[in-house]
Formats: sequence, structure tokens, C-alpha cells
Amino acid sequence: MTRARPAPFTPPPDGTHPPLDYAAYRSTGLRAPSQPPIVLPHRLTEVTGPLLGAERIGPSDHDLTAQHAGEPIGQRIIVSGRVLDSDGRPVPDTLVEVWQANAAGRYAHARDNWPAPLDPNFTGGGRVVTDSSGNYSFTTIRPGAYPWGNHHNAWRPAHIHFSLFGTAFTQRLVTQMYFPDDPLFDQDPIFNSVPDPKARERMISRFDLDATRAEWALAFRWDIVLRGREQTPFEEPHDD
Repeated sequence: MTRARPAPFTPPPDGTHPPLDYAAYRSTGLRAPSQPPIVLPHRLTEVTGPLLGAERIGPSDHDLTAQHAGEPIGQRIIVSGRVLDSDGRPVPDTLVEVWQANAAGRYAHARDNWPAPLDPNFTGGGRVVTDSSGNYSFTTIRPGAYPWGNHHNAWRPAHIHFSLFGTAFTQRLVTQMYFPDDPLFDQDPIFNSVPDPKARERMISRFDLDATRAEWALAFRWDIVLRGREQTPFEEPHDD
């Protein structure tokens, strides 16, 4: 059997990914590299491990509302979509991880101590592996907005962080999913660090009435495109 030749790499248009140093996002000035990057060749360890597949998935990892003794506070939602390549082909067996704030806009993290309630029944982390058609699905709670110290009266729009792994740790990509019609988009420098308005729109999920569960949960759909002209913006640009 002859294997199909992989499609040639199609770089995303300029403006798809945010710059590493974006003045309006103040902390990038402290952590963005000040020197040109150094290309380090991938050795056998980097390209063969660690294994990041179904063996790392627990029975409740896909359902963030079922990981504790009680039900979390907030509106239940189902977030689903597909992971696709530049030609719209599904990407199977990809580890997808999420983390998020609770319904009050607070993370279950020691450094998040603004005066919003913690939820003992919500940790805010999950993981799944895409199926043969590139599908993923999480059940969770719609996160709340939260303040942050970037500028006066700064608030982050509600969002869910996504991390995707290929066959090795060096292939990790990180991005954020937002919800439609959020009033905080215009004043959020992280969202607006993506220069192209059309690319920013690709970070916004859409309400999916067909995927809702009657009298139980709303649903949102968000496809993730890894490369090409319709590529989802990621936190760091990748040229290979």
C-alpha cells in the first residue's frame, strides 16, 4: 500500500499570529526574547517522546463537571469541534487539553486570589484525544470574566485555553477560545494582539443549537485549523 504524500506546508498570512512582544500586553515586554532565536535540532528524544495519547486520559477528563463529589456552580456547556490540517483533513489521535476559570472568573490556582469565590467542585482542567475524524468534545461550565493588572479596569473576556500535542512535546500549540458577542473584546490586548481581524474571528466559537442537550446544557462549536490560510491563531508563530 502506497502512503499518500503529505501536503506541502502552506504558511499562514502575515498577521495570523500575535507578536511575541506586544506593547499593549505589558508582560510580553518582560518575557519576550530580546535576541534572535537559535534553532536547536530535534534529537531522537524530542521527536519520539513523551507519548501523548489515549493512555493519559482518565474516565472524567472530558467532563469537567463530573470530576468531583458535587456539581459545579454555573451554566453547563458542551464545547466541541474538529482539529483539521491546512486542506481541511481531520487530524486524529491528537491530545487536546483545556484549562479555564470557574463561573465566577477565578482559577483553581494559588496565585489567583482576587475576591471571587472558588468552587470546590470545579478544578477547570480536562483532556481528550481526537477520534478518527478529528473530533473532540468537552462538557464544562461557561467561564466568567476576570480582572487583571494590565491596565486600568482591565478585564479578560470569558475564554478557554487550549493546548494541542502532535506526536511529541515539541509539537505543542497553545491558543484560546472565546465566546460570541463578548463586550470585552475591544479592550482586551491579548485578543487584539492578533493583527488580522479575520484571524481574530477564528478564535471565537459559535453557538451550536443542534449540539445542545435539552434542559441540560448549551453548546458551542470551535474548529481548530493547524496550518494554512485558515489557521487558528496560536500564542507563538511556527514556521515548520
